[in-house]
Amino acid sequence: MPALSDTMNKGRLAKWLKQPGDKVRLGEAIAEVETDKAIMEVEAFHDGYLAGPLAGVDHDFPVGEAIGYIAESAAEAAMPPSAISAASPKAAEAPIAVQTLVSATSDSKEPASQTAAAPSHRASPRDDDRLSPRARALARHASHARAHAEPVHEPQPSPSGEQSKPAPQELAASQADLSAGPAYRVERASSLREAVALTMIAAAATPIFRVSAQFALEGVISLAKEKGLSLTLLLARACARAVAAHPLFNSAYTPQGLARRERVDVGVAVDSPEGLITPVLRDVANRPLSELADDWRQLREKVRSRRLQPSDYRGATFYLSDLGVFPVVYAFDAIIPVGASAILAVAASRKEGTFFTLSCDHRVIFGGDAARFLQSLSEWLANPARLMDQAMVK
Repeated sequence: MPALSDTMNKGRLAKWLKQPGDKVRLGEAIAEVETDKAIMEVEAFHDGYLAGPLAGVDHDFPVGEAIGYIAESAAEAAMPPSAISAASPKAAEAPIAVQTLVSATSDSKEPASQTAAAPSHRASPRDDDRLSPRARALARHASHARAHAEPVHEPQPSPSGEQSKPAPQELAASQADLSAGPAYRVERASSLREAVALTMIAAAATPIFRVSAQFALEGVISLAKEKGLSLTLLLARACARAVAAHPLFNSAYTPQGLARRERVDVGVAVDSPEGLITPVLRDVANRPLSELADDWRQLREKVRSRRLQPSDYRGATFYLSDLGVFPVVYAFDAIIPVGASAILAVAASRKEGTFFTLSCDHRVIFGGDAARFLQSLSEWLANPARLMDQAMVK
Protein backbone atom coordinates (compact mmCIF):
# COMPACT_ATOMS: atom_id res chain seq x y z
CA MET A 1 0.00 0.00 0.00
CA PRO A 2 1.76 3.16 -1.14
CA ALA A 3 1.57 6.51 0.62
CA LEU A 4 -0.46 8.54 -1.87
CA SER A 5 -0.21 11.70 0.23
CA ASP A 6 2.02 12.87 3.05
CA THR A 7 -0.79 12.41 5.60
CA MET A 8 -2.04 9.02 4.42
CA ASN A 9 -1.54 6.15 6.87
CA LYS A 10 -3.89 3.56 5.40
CA GLY A 11 -5.93 2.98 2.27
CA ARG A 12 -8.99 0.97 1.30
CA LEU A 13 -8.39 -1.22 -1.74
CA ALA A 14 -11.24 -0.33 -4.12
CA LYS A 15 -10.47 -2.25 -7.31
CA TRP A 16 -7.82 -4.27 -9.09
CA LEU A 17 -7.26 -2.99 -12.65
CA LYS A 18 -4.98 -5.94 -13.47
CA GLN A 19 -5.27 -9.62 -12.66
CA PRO A 20 -2.62 -12.18 -11.66
CA GLY A 21 -0.54 -13.10 -14.71
CA ASP A 22 -1.10 -9.78 -16.49
CA LYS A 23 2.02 -8.07 -17.78
CA VAL A 24 2.57 -4.64 -16.26
CA ARG A 25 4.98 -1.83 -16.97
CA LEU A 26 6.64 0.70 -14.70
CA GLY A 27 4.16 3.49 -13.88
CA GLU A 28 1.12 1.61 -15.22
CA ALA A 29 -2.03 1.77 -13.06
CA ILE A 30 -2.71 -1.65 -11.54
CA ALA A 31 -5.22 -0.87 -8.77
CA GLU A 32 -7.43 1.83 -7.28
CA VAL A 33 -7.26 2.83 -3.63
CA GLU A 34 -9.82 4.82 -1.67
CA THR A 35 -8.14 7.35 0.60
CA ASP A 36 -9.92 9.63 3.04
CA LYS A 37 -10.93 12.08 0.28
CA ALA A 38 -10.55 10.43 -3.12
CA ILE A 39 -9.99 7.34 -5.22
CA MET A 40 -6.43 7.23 -6.50
CA GLU A 41 -4.48 4.90 -8.75
CA VAL A 42 -1.66 2.64 -7.59
CA GLU A 43 1.12 2.34 -10.16
CA ALA A 44 3.48 -0.56 -10.80
CA PHE A 45 6.90 0.10 -9.32
CA HIS A 46 8.74 -1.83 -12.06
CA ASP A 47 8.15 -3.98 -15.14
CA GLY A 48 6.98 -7.55 -14.63
CA TYR A 49 3.89 -9.69 -14.14
CA LEU A 50 1.24 -9.16 -11.48
CA ALA A 51 1.21 -12.10 -9.10
CA GLY A 52 -0.91 -13.25 -6.23
CA PRO A 53 -2.01 -13.59 -3.61
CA LEU A 54 -3.75 -10.26 -4.18
CA ALA A 55 -5.25 -8.43 -1.23
CA GLY A 56 -9.02 -8.43 -0.96
CA VAL A 57 -11.06 -5.55 -2.31
CA ASP A 58 -12.94 -3.35 0.20
CA HIS A 59 -10.43 -3.92 3.00
CA ASP A 60 -8.20 -1.37 4.70
CA PHE A 61 -4.42 -1.82 4.65
CA PRO A 62 -1.75 0.26 6.41
CA VAL A 63 0.74 2.10 4.26
CA GLY A 64 3.67 -0.24 3.58
CA GLU A 65 1.68 -3.47 3.81
CA ALA A 66 1.88 -5.77 0.79
CA ILE A 67 -1.29 -5.97 -1.31
CA GLY A 68 0.20 -7.97 -4.18
CA TYR A 69 3.44 -8.86 -5.91
CA ILE A 70 5.17 -8.20 -9.21
CA ALA A 71 7.08 -11.22 -10.50
CA GLU A 72 9.94 -11.09 -12.94
CA SER A 73 8.50 -13.74 -15.28
CA ALA A 74 5.11 -15.12 -16.27
CA ALA A 75 6.13 -18.56 -15.01
CA GLU A 76 6.94 -17.21 -11.57
CA ALA A 77 3.71 -15.21 -11.47
CA ALA A 78 1.75 -18.41 -12.11
CA MET A 79 3.48 -20.31 -9.33
CA PRO A 80 1.09 -20.81 -6.37
CA PRO A 81 2.23 -19.82 -2.87
CA SER A 82 1.86 -23.41 -1.65
CA ALA A 83 4.33 -24.62 -4.24
CA ILE A 84 6.89 -22.00 -3.25
CA SER A 85 6.48 -22.80 0.43
CA ALA A 86 6.82 -26.54 -0.18
CA ALA A 87 9.85 -26.01 -2.41
CA SER A 88 11.81 -24.35 0.38
CA PRO A 89 10.48 -24.90 3.93
CA LYS A 90 13.47 -23.09 5.41
CA ALA A 91 12.69 -19.99 3.41
CA ALA A 92 9.31 -19.86 5.11
CA GLU A 93 11.16 -19.33 8.38
CA ALA A 94 13.05 -16.26 7.12
CA PRO A 95 12.54 -12.95 8.95
CA ILE A 96 9.70 -10.90 7.54
CA ALA A 97 11.23 -7.98 5.66
CA VAL A 98 8.00 -6.77 4.05
CA GLN A 99 4.46 -6.28 5.32
CA THR A 100 2.25 -9.35 4.94
CA LEU A 101 -1.31 -9.53 3.64
CA VAL A 102 -2.68 -10.77 6.95
CA SER A 103 -3.77 -8.01 9.33
CA ALA A 104 -2.80 -7.99 12.98
CA THR A 105 -5.32 -9.51 15.39
CA SER A 106 -7.85 -7.07 16.78
CA ASP A 107 -6.52 -7.16 20.35
CA SER A 108 -3.00 -6.14 19.31
CA LYS A 109 -1.82 -2.90 20.90
CA GLU A 110 1.01 -2.35 18.44
CA PRO A 111 0.84 -0.82 14.97
CA ALA A 112 0.47 -3.36 12.18
CA SER A 113 4.04 -2.66 11.06
CA GLN A 114 5.30 -4.00 14.42
CA THR A 115 3.06 -7.03 14.90
CA ALA A 116 4.91 -9.29 12.45
CA ALA A 117 7.76 -10.25 14.74
CA ALA A 118 10.71 -12.01 13.18
CA PRO A 119 10.86 -15.79 13.82
CA SER A 120 13.83 -17.08 15.79
CA HIS A 121 15.26 -19.20 12.95
CA ARG A 122 16.93 -17.82 9.86
CA ALA A 123 17.17 -19.66 6.58
CA SER A 124 20.63 -20.38 5.31
CA PRO A 125 21.89 -17.93 2.67
CA ARG A 126 22.22 -20.79 0.20
CA ASP A 127 18.55 -21.83 0.49
CA ASP A 128 17.29 -18.26 0.41
CA ASP A 129 19.44 -17.23 -2.54
CA ARG A 130 17.86 -19.89 -4.75
CA LEU A 131 14.51 -18.11 -4.48
CA SER A 132 13.49 -14.98 -6.36
CA PRO A 133 12.43 -11.88 -4.39
CA ARG A 134 8.77 -12.69 -4.98
CA ALA A 135 9.25 -16.29 -3.89
CA ARG A 136 10.91 -15.19 -0.66
CA ALA A 137 8.07 -12.75 0.01
CA LEU A 138 5.43 -15.42 -0.62
CA ALA A 139 7.24 -17.86 1.64
CA ARG A 140 7.28 -15.28 4.39
CA HIS A 141 3.58 -14.67 3.79
CA ALA A 142 2.85 -18.39 4.09
CA SER A 143 4.79 -18.62 7.36
CA HIS A 144 3.01 -15.62 8.82
CA ALA A 145 -0.40 -16.91 7.69
CA ARG A 146 0.15 -20.17 9.57
CA ALA A 147 0.95 -18.18 12.71
CA HIS A 148 -2.40 -16.37 12.38
CA ALA A 149 -4.97 -19.07 11.84
CA GLU A 150 -7.88 -16.62 12.11
CA PRO A 151 -6.79 -13.45 10.31
CA VAL A 152 -8.74 -10.29 11.06
CA HIS A 153 -9.34 -7.95 8.16
CA GLU A 154 -11.10 -5.20 10.08
CA PRO A 155 -9.55 -1.72 9.88
CA GLN A 156 -6.85 -1.12 12.46
CA PRO A 157 -6.34 2.19 14.28
CA SER A 158 -3.81 4.30 12.43
CA PRO A 159 -1.08 6.23 14.22
CA SER A 160 -1.99 9.52 12.57
CA GLY A 161 -4.54 11.12 10.30
CA GLU A 162 -5.02 14.24 8.24
CA GLN A 163 -5.60 16.01 11.54
CA SER A 164 -4.10 15.02 14.89
CA LYS A 165 -5.83 11.84 16.01
CA PRO A 166 -7.91 12.27 19.18
CA ALA A 167 -6.75 10.55 22.33
CA PRO A 168 -8.52 7.24 23.24
CA GLN A 169 -10.47 8.93 26.03
CA GLU A 170 -11.77 11.55 23.57
CA LEU A 171 -12.97 8.85 21.21
CA ALA A 172 -14.62 6.94 24.06
CA ALA A 173 -16.44 10.04 25.23
CA SER A 174 -17.92 10.57 21.78
CA GLN A 175 -19.21 7.02 21.30
CA ALA A 176 -22.88 6.19 21.81
CA ASP A 177 -24.02 3.65 24.39
CA LEU A 178 -26.23 1.32 22.34
CA SER A 179 -26.73 -1.37 24.98
CA ALA A 180 -30.16 -0.14 26.13
CA GLY A 181 -31.70 0.41 22.71
CA PRO A 182 -33.04 -1.85 19.97
CA ALA A 183 -31.00 -4.39 18.03
CA TYR A 184 -28.61 -2.88 15.52
CA ARG A 185 -25.94 -3.73 12.99
CA VAL A 186 -22.67 -1.91 12.48
CA GLU A 187 -22.01 -0.68 8.96
CA ARG A 188 -18.42 0.26 8.27
CA ALA A 189 -18.07 3.94 7.44
CA SER A 190 -16.47 5.03 4.18
CA SER A 191 -12.93 6.36 4.37
CA LEU A 192 -14.26 9.87 3.73
CA ARG A 193 -16.89 9.71 6.47
CA GLU A 194 -14.34 8.31 8.92
CA ALA A 195 -11.92 11.14 8.08
CA VAL A 196 -14.66 13.75 8.55
CA ALA A 197 -15.55 12.25 11.94
CA LEU A 198 -11.95 12.42 13.18
CA THR A 199 -11.56 15.96 11.83
CA MET A 200 -14.70 17.12 13.63
CA ILE A 201 -13.56 15.54 16.90
CA ALA A 202 -10.28 17.43 16.58
CA ALA A 203 -12.13 20.65 15.71
CA ALA A 204 -14.33 20.35 18.80
CA ALA A 205 -11.41 21.59 20.91
CA THR A 206 -11.54 25.01 19.19
CA PRO A 207 -13.25 27.74 21.29
CA ILE A 208 -15.91 29.06 18.91
CA PHE A 209 -18.33 31.98 19.00
CA ARG A 210 -20.88 32.89 16.34
CA VAL A 211 -22.27 36.11 14.91
CA SER A 212 -25.22 36.25 12.51
CA ALA A 213 -26.33 38.88 10.01
CA GLN A 214 -29.01 39.20 7.35
CA PHE A 215 -28.13 40.40 3.85
CA ALA A 216 -30.07 40.92 0.62
CA LEU A 217 -28.71 38.72 -2.18
CA GLU A 218 -30.92 39.74 -5.10
CA GLY A 219 -28.12 41.73 -6.77
CA VAL A 220 -25.58 38.89 -6.46
CA ILE A 221 -28.10 36.34 -7.73
CA SER A 222 -28.92 38.53 -10.75
CA LEU A 223 -25.22 39.00 -11.53
CA ALA A 224 -24.58 35.27 -11.32
CA LYS A 225 -27.39 34.59 -13.82
CA GLU A 226 -26.30 37.40 -16.15
CA LYS A 227 -22.66 36.26 -16.27
CA GLY A 228 -23.37 32.54 -16.18
CA LEU A 229 -21.42 32.17 -12.94
CA SER A 230 -21.98 30.03 -9.87
CA LEU A 231 -23.59 31.91 -6.98
CA THR A 232 -21.31 29.99 -4.62
CA LEU A 233 -18.30 31.27 -6.57
CA LEU A 234 -19.43 34.88 -6.22
CA LEU A 235 -20.01 34.36 -2.49
CA ALA A 236 -16.51 32.91 -2.18
CA ARG A 237 -15.15 35.98 -4.00
CA ALA A 238 -16.98 38.35 -1.66
CA CYS A 239 -15.69 36.41 1.37
CA ALA A 240 -12.12 36.45 0.06
CA ARG A 241 -12.17 40.20 -0.47
CA ALA A 242 -13.57 40.78 3.00
CA VAL A 243 -10.87 38.48 4.40
CA ALA A 244 -8.19 40.43 2.51
CA ALA A 245 -9.43 43.60 4.21
CA HIS A 246 -9.35 41.89 7.63
CA PRO A 247 -6.18 39.75 7.70
CA LEU A 248 -6.96 38.17 11.08
CA PHE A 249 -9.49 36.02 9.24
CA ASN A 250 -6.66 34.66 7.12
CA SER A 251 -4.66 33.62 10.18
CA ALA A 252 -4.49 30.43 12.20
CA TYR A 253 -3.68 29.86 15.84
CA THR A 254 -0.51 27.92 16.70
CA PRO A 255 1.18 27.51 20.11
CA GLN A 256 4.02 29.66 18.75
CA GLY A 257 1.74 32.49 17.64
CA LEU A 258 -0.56 33.42 14.76
CA ALA A 259 0.24 32.00 11.34
CA ARG A 260 -0.59 34.84 8.97
CA ARG A 261 -1.12 33.68 5.39
CA GLU A 262 -0.36 35.87 2.39
CA ARG A 263 -3.08 34.54 0.09
CA VAL A 264 -6.78 33.86 0.59
CA ASP A 265 -7.61 30.25 -0.31
CA VAL A 266 -11.28 29.45 0.24
CA GLY A 267 -12.46 25.95 1.06
CA VAL A 268 -16.04 25.42 -0.11
CA ALA A 269 -18.08 22.69 1.58
CA VAL A 270 -19.59 20.35 -1.01
CA ASP A 271 -22.26 17.73 -0.37
CA SER A 272 -21.10 14.58 -2.20
CA PRO A 273 -22.73 11.12 -2.25
CA GLU A 274 -19.95 9.87 0.03
CA GLY A 275 -20.14 12.76 2.49
CA LEU A 276 -18.82 16.25 3.12
CA ILE A 277 -15.70 17.43 1.30
CA THR A 278 -14.14 20.88 0.91
CA PRO A 279 -12.30 21.53 -2.36
CA VAL A 280 -10.18 24.68 -2.24
CA LEU A 281 -10.19 27.66 -4.60
CA ARG A 282 -6.80 29.39 -4.62
CA ASP A 283 -6.10 33.13 -4.42
CA VAL A 284 -9.80 33.95 -4.64
CA ALA A 285 -9.42 37.66 -3.84
CA ASN A 286 -7.17 38.50 -6.81
CA ARG A 287 -7.43 36.02 -9.69
CA PRO A 288 -9.76 36.69 -12.64
CA LEU A 289 -13.24 35.28 -12.11
CA SER A 290 -13.00 33.44 -15.45
CA GLU A 291 -10.02 31.44 -14.09
CA LEU A 292 -11.75 30.80 -10.78
CA ALA A 293 -14.90 29.67 -12.58
CA ASP A 294 -12.90 27.15 -14.60
CA ASP A 295 -11.16 25.89 -11.46
CA TRP A 296 -14.51 25.54 -9.67
CA ARG A 297 -15.96 23.56 -12.58
CA GLN A 298 -12.98 21.18 -12.53
CA LEU A 299 -13.11 20.77 -8.76
CA ARG A 300 -16.81 19.91 -8.81
CA GLU A 301 -16.18 17.34 -11.53
CA LYS A 302 -13.41 15.81 -9.45
CA VAL A 303 -15.75 15.65 -6.46
CA ARG A 304 -18.37 13.83 -8.54
CA SER A 305 -15.82 11.32 -9.85
CA ARG A 306 -13.95 11.10 -6.52
CA ARG A 307 -10.68 12.07 -8.21
CA LEU A 308 -9.65 14.92 -5.93
CA GLN A 309 -5.94 15.05 -5.19
CA PRO A 310 -4.62 16.20 -1.79
CA SER A 311 -3.61 19.50 -3.39
CA ASP A 312 -7.29 20.04 -4.30
CA TYR A 313 -8.66 19.94 -0.75
CA ARG A 314 -5.85 20.88 1.63
CA GLY A 315 -4.65 24.26 2.87
CA ALA A 316 -7.77 26.44 2.93
CA THR A 317 -7.38 29.65 4.94
CA PHE A 318 -11.12 30.44 5.14
CA TYR A 319 -14.21 28.25 4.68
CA LEU A 320 -17.65 28.75 3.13
CA SER A 321 -20.64 26.46 3.60
CA ASP A 322 -23.64 27.29 1.42
CA LEU A 323 -26.93 25.44 1.96
CA GLY A 324 -28.90 27.97 -0.05
CA VAL A 325 -30.02 25.32 -2.54
CA PHE A 326 -32.31 23.94 0.19
CA PRO A 327 -35.24 26.40 0.57
CA VAL A 328 -36.20 25.00 3.98
CA VAL A 329 -32.87 26.03 5.57
CA TYR A 330 -33.62 29.26 7.43
CA ALA A 331 -30.29 29.52 9.27
CA PHE A 332 -27.47 27.27 10.47
CA ASP A 333 -23.91 27.40 11.75
CA ALA A 334 -20.85 25.38 10.77
CA ILE A 335 -17.79 23.92 12.51
CA ILE A 336 -14.39 25.45 11.76
CA PRO A 337 -11.93 22.88 10.35
CA VAL A 338 -8.55 22.78 12.05
CA GLY A 339 -6.14 25.16 10.33
CA ALA A 340 -8.56 28.04 9.78
CA SER A 341 -10.06 30.71 12.02
CA ALA A 342 -13.52 31.17 10.53
CA ILE A 343 -16.24 29.61 8.42
CA LEU A 344 -19.28 31.36 6.97
CA ALA A 345 -22.61 29.51 6.78
CA VAL A 346 -25.10 30.78 4.17
CA ALA A 347 -28.76 29.77 4.37
CA ALA A 348 -31.50 29.90 1.74
CA SER A 349 -32.27 33.24 0.14
CA ARG A 350 -35.57 34.85 1.21
CA LYS A 351 -37.38 38.06 0.40
CA GLU A 352 -36.68 39.47 3.83
CA GLY A 353 -32.99 38.61 3.48
CA THR A 354 -30.54 35.72 3.75
CA PHE A 355 -29.05 34.65 7.07
CA PHE A 356 -25.25 34.49 7.23
CA THR A 357 -23.67 32.96 10.35
CA LEU A 358 -19.97 33.49 10.95
CA SER A 359 -18.27 30.98 13.27
CA CYS A 360 -14.95 32.25 14.65
CA ASP A 361 -11.99 30.85 16.57
CA HIS A 362 -11.98 33.02 19.71
CA ARG A 363 -8.22 32.52 20.12
CA VAL A 364 -7.71 34.59 16.96
CA ILE A 365 -10.86 36.63 16.38
CA PHE A 366 -12.94 38.71 18.81
CA GLY A 367 -16.50 39.97 18.58
CA GLY A 368 -15.60 43.39 17.17
CA ASP A 369 -13.44 41.74 14.49
CA ALA A 370 -16.37 39.58 13.43
CA ALA A 371 -18.72 42.56 13.27
CA ARG A 372 -16.29 44.54 11.11
CA PHE A 373 -15.81 41.56 8.78
CA LEU A 374 -19.55 41.18 8.29
CA GLN A 375 -19.84 44.91 7.63
CA SER A 376 -17.23 44.65 4.86
CA LEU A 377 -18.94 41.58 3.46
CA SER A 378 -22.27 43.41 3.33
CA GLU A 379 -20.66 46.18 1.26
CA TRP A 380 -19.27 43.71 -1.27
CA LEU A 381 -22.63 41.96 -1.58
CA ALA A 382 -24.46 45.28 -1.96
CA ASN A 383 -22.21 46.23 -4.90
CA PRO A 384 -21.72 42.88 -6.66
CA ALA A 385 -20.36 44.42 -9.89
CA ARG A 386 -17.17 45.18 -7.96
CA LEU A 387 -16.64 41.44 -7.55
CA MET A 388 -15.94 41.23 -11.28
CA ASP A 389 -12.88 43.46 -10.98
CA GLN A 390 -9.57 41.59 -10.98
CA ALA A 391 -7.78 44.24 -8.93
CA MET A 392 -8.63 44.34 -5.26
CA VAL A 393 -10.53 47.56 -4.53
CA LYS A 394 -11.15 48.16 -0.83
